[in-house]
This record gives sequence, structure tokens and C-alpha cells, in this order.
Amino acid sequence: MLSILFVILSGIALPIGGIQMQYLWRNQLGDVYSLGLGSAACLGAAIATMSGLCSLTVGAFICTLLCTLVSFIVTLKVSTQNLITFGIIFGTFIGSLCTIVVTNAPTGDLLKQYYLWGAANFKLEGVTGSDIAFALVLFAIGIAYAISSHKKLTRHFCGEIELSNLQKAISLLMIMFLVTSAVSICGPIGFISLGVPNISRIICKSTDIRRHYIISSSIAIGLLLVTYLLAEYSNLGVYLPISATMSIIALPLMILLFIKK
Repeated sequence: MLSILFVILSGIALPIGGIQMQYLWRNQLGDVYSLGLGSAACLGAAIATMSGLCSLTVGAFICTLLCTLVSFIVTLKVSTQNLITFGIIFGTFIGSLCTIVVTNAPTGDLLKQYYLWGAANFKLEGVTGSDIAFALVLFAIGIAYAISSHKKLTRHFCGEIELSNLQKAISLLMIMFLVTSAVSICGPIGFISLGVPNISRIICKSTDIRRHYIISSSIAIGLLLVTYLLAEYSNLGVYLPISATMSIIALPLMILLFIKK
């Protein structure tokens, strides 16, 4: 039941975080991973796993928070286009640090534990009750903010208002809460934080972000559930990582929608 719970939680948290990023930066390339937040969560989880200094969730939270602070400082200095470029470079840098940490794992068992977590198969291996409780609190705070701030984000996206630096900082922090609540427990899950929000915006032309919360979450939960059941119960003789398998399943859908629209 916990695995299904986090399938649903991830299917809500990541696309909602992604669509908030797109509205915040007024750019369809906005993504929860585009500023290095996802890579930072992986780095924190890797450090926590290899060192044993803290739990997965706490390690991911601390690293993602530091990444968010760096990203916000950069937002004050560069344009949105340059910000996304910076995010890609910064994310690559953090990913490189993560690779160094992982390849220097003290034991093979810890290395295996990290890679199984990174496969995002909702096994919840090495996850404690406190990890789950902390993740649920982060998720609740992030979702509450997403719902309460929908008017401001929609008006900002439409160019009616410009969010202050403080409001942007708070938005980034709340998006970070959503990212951490999913990634720290289940590992990095690609596509649904970037591809699904864009599918939602192709399907529904409304600028009301609440509609995209509902549409993108519904699509993401459906994709994750199908992929989870396929990976868990199919007897293909190979290990199927959720993130990679879902991207393969979703690619024809993306192609079809973009051709039609």
C-alpha cells in the first residue's frame, strides 16, 4: 500500500511542481529538474546512503535547500533564458558530484541500495517511518501553497503582475518541498515533471493553473500506475526501472499530441 501511496504522491507532486516552474519563469522548458533541484536531491540521498549521517529524506532535503538558495541568488542576476542555461550546467555539476560520491561507495551493498533507489521502482528500500512522515509533511505544505497561490501564479504567467523576489523565493522553496517529498523516497522520476505539464497545456488552452494541476496530475498518476504495474508484475526476465520504462511508454503519446496540435 505504501508503494501505491507514493506512486500517487509522485504523480501529483512532480507535475504540479513542473507546471509551477513553467508559470514562474513563463517558459515551457521550466521543470523541477531544470535548476538542479532533482540532481541535488540525488546528491543528498547519495551522501546519506554512503555515510549514514542522516536519513535519505533529510539528506535530500538539505542538499535541495542549498541548491534552491543558489538558484534564487542567480535569478536576481540573469534573464529567464540564461537562468535555464545556468540550471542545466548547474545540474550537470551537481550530478558529477553525485557520481563521485556513488563511485566511492564504501561497500557494494550501499552501492546496490543507491542504484535500486535511483531506479525509482517504489520499493522503499532503506526508507524509515520518519522518512515517510517527513516526506508527507513536505508534500502537504507544497500542495497547500500551490493551491493557495494559484491566482498570483496565473496572473504572473499572463503578464498581468510581476512577482516580487520574495514571492519567487517562496515559490521556489515550495516547489523544492514537492520535489523532495517524491524524489527522496522514490528516486528521480523523469518526464512527468516536464513532459506531462506540456501535454496538459496542449490539451487545455486555459491559462488557469488549477486546471493544469488537475489534468497533469491525472495523466501522471495514470502513467505511473501503468508503468508500476508493468514493472512489478510483468514476467519479461529483465529489471524495468520505472522512470526509463515510463518515458518509453509516454513517447508515442507525446509524438501524437504534438503532431495533432
